[in-house]
Amino acid sequence: MNAPFQKTQSGEMPENSSSEGTALPDLKLLIAAPRGFCAGVDRAIEIVEKSLERYGAPVYVRHEIVHNKYVVNSLKQQGAIFVEELDQVPDDAPVVFSAHGVPKSVPAEAERRKMIYVDATCPLVSKVHRQAERQIEKGQHIIFVGHDGHPEVIGTMGQVEPGQMTLVETVEDVATLSVPDEANLSFLTQTTLSVDDTADIITALQERFPAIVGPKAEDICYATSNRQAAVKQIAPASQLVLVIGAPNSSNSLRLVEVAERLGTPSRLIQRADEIKKEWLDGVTTMGLTAGASAPEKLVREVVDKLAEWRNVEEDTIASAIEKMVFKLPRQLAE
Repeated sequence: MNAPFQKTQSGEMPENSSSEGTALPDLKLLIAAPRGFCAGVDRAIEIVEKSLERYGAPVYVRHEIVHNKYVVNSLKQQGAIFVEELDQVPDDAPVVFSAHGVPKSVPAEAERRKMIYVDATCPLVSKVHRQAERQIEKGQHIIFVGHDGHPEVIGTMGQVEPGQMTLVETVEDVATLSVPDEANLSFLTQTTLSVDDTADIITALQERFPAIVGPKAEDICYATSNRQAAVKQIAPASQLVLVIGAPNSSNSLRLVEVAERLGTPSRLIQRADEIKKEWLDGVTTMGLTAGASAPEKLVREVVDKLAEWRNVEEDTIASAIEKMVFKLPRQLAE
């Protein structure tokens, strides 16, 4: 739900000074809101924690539950074991499928082996899976807009038979696209894409294939859209934007792109210790945000690190309010 532009301030001013004893310039820090965990990530992490409570350690997790090392390491300490494929999981051990979704073959194999499994796929990704099934039932070939090799793309394309879905990544891909029947085409998109890039690709698809149909509402999730919109609020007033997120996190990489397209240099970091002091040279206003898999603790860690070097004034710039909550799977909610 969109909210009016808001700005709040907190005024802690540490006693930082240079080696010459002269106070360093203040650093205004524009902190984007919304940022960090989305409802799907909250749910996925809770699923692993509840599974550990219910079944006891170890609980296996197929693929990183979310793309964040801090989160993954925290769950490892609680007894989670992360693997890439189901054949690495013993038959009698519980396994959780990641928030990105899995091909249909994965739960089918778990069923065949009579395994205990819990699906932590984000409900908004599951919605795309159901849309794919409906489009195939109508006899449509699906054009899927996404990044090749991303777990969500692998999971979504694994909902249909080989040859029923074609992946496109760019507007240029659309120009060379070969489809079996132009009169029976539909499209879907990955949930963590650039809002602007995806709009351009969809426009290109509609211009080349006028009969193509798509979902009633866009597939890019609310959290991805909101975080990109929030960066658009802070980037124009910033000389540098820091994005907390993993290099394999699609939604975090898109936040870096959004800032840079507005002409503001941006850097992706996973933890505060990656920040180099020289990045702050000449910077009096900095933007800060976090991808949907990054906990708020890492945001505060970055603020504390910056405060070691500069007198930091925090402004939280709120462009939307998020109240989305997703229910746990039935076997954990009982």
